[in-house]
Amino acid sequence: MDRDRSSPLLAVAVLEPGYATYDVENAILASSNAKVVPVGAEEEAVPALRALDPVAILVRERAITDAELVACPNLKAVVRYGVGVDNVDLRSASRRRVHVANIPDYGAENEVSEHALALYLAVQRRIPERDRDVRAGRWGIGQAAPIPNRENAILGLVGCGRIGLEAARKFRALGFNRVLVFDPFLTDEAAKDALVELVDLQTLCSLADVVSLHAPLTAETHHILNADLIALMKPSAIVVNVSRGGLVDEHALSSALIEGRLFGAGVDVFEHEPLVGDNPLLDAPNTILSDHTAWYSERSVAVLQRNAAQEVQRVLSGQPPASWVNPW
Repeated sequence: MDRDRSSPLLAVAVLEPGYATYDVENAILASSNAKVVPVGAEEEAVPALRALDPVAILVRERAITDAELVACPNLKAVVRYGVGVDNVDLRSASRRRVHVANIPDYGAENEVSEHALALYLAVQRRIPERDRDVRAGRWGIGQAAPIPNRENAILGLVGCGRIGLEAARKFRALGFNRVLVFDPFLTDEAAKDALVELVDLQTLCSLADVVSLHAPLTAETHHILNADLIALMKPSAIVVNVSRGGLVDEHALSSALIEGRLFGAGVDVFEHEPLVGDNPLLDAPNTILSDHTAWYSERSVAVLQRNAAQEVQRVLSGQPPASWVNPW
């Protein structure tokens, strides 16, 4: 229902804004007499939110703790620009009857799986290293480090939702002839239909030439790839993480890379973001790092902004979100 346009505009806070404009959100929220108000990364969230008293918060990676929720007495919704909601205090939100929603269907399956494949190829073919050598005047395979053969290679997927399945399809196109999956939520029938093999984590890590992570971060999956499992992997294996940084014990991974117990790694996500200078992966050899951008394309951003604003609009109009993650 449209609100009285003569009443003050309702604030929808965007924490740590990063998109070029918020025209899409504002156009959708106009019928509720609401408008996006950015809160910059340099601003302290709690006093900024207290001053705004927003009815909704749109957030990417910044934490929404009990303190942020307490600062917003009229808050009705927190919507995450993305899938994972591990940065939101869901229990506190539920106690306060604040709807929390995510955007699981903004169509980034292609972008994320493509990024996983790109990281693998760049690590496998040592592309950044070859680029540095050419620019430094070094030429030819006599200068190059060894590259292992991947004929009849095995892909291991930790998590196999829509992104994992798309990654499997693309890796098969490169000649990976088996796809092993660890996913407690994937049924035997669904695995058979997807042409993947359900296995335990120990088997996956022991056999896979590439271990690619596509799982949400929960209490159960935190450091799911730990030192013990990394120790089972082949020295020629590659780890790819485009999901959540907390899935991997970064110290254990970097130690294995530095000690030559793994061939390489491609990492887009980190336990603490943005990356700081003491992260152990910065010193790991044959490791490619990107800045949590696997999801990104111009198309995915447009869909993400539209869908997030629509979730806020649903709540402001008295409906529950379509992707409500803390239902009471």
